[in-house]
Amino acid sequence: MAAFPALKTGAVAQYPSERSKRFSTAVYEFVDGSEQRFPLFGGALRRWVVRLEQLDEMELFRLEQFFVEHAGASGHFSFVDPWDGVEYPNCSLENDEIDLIFAGPCDGQATIVIQENR
Repeated sequence: MAAFPALKTGAVAQYPSERSKRFSTAVYEFVDGSEQRFPLFGGALRRWVVRLEQLDEMELFRLEQFFVEHAGASGHFSFVDPWDGVEYPNCSLENDEIDLIFAGPCDGQATIVIQENR
């Protein structure tokens, strides 16, 4: 399986990036007004907002190429959490958009949202 591309420094994210956990519960309401609740997935799913700055042209190109090769949000890849170094083998992009900005030599920026899948 493909891995999310690292920068030339070996990092996959820069600060200030974000990470969070998502939980999901299904709620069924019955005619008598009572409810039944249960989790839709077993545990928390992780989500990362990766912000990158001062990228050179090759790093921007690699991110764009990765996005195209994985067909946006429909592709799957592994991602190493930059906070604790744990590899999550089943991740995808959250949506079919990627923000890549080229402002000049070594002044590229990118914002990518990655989510863990079950």
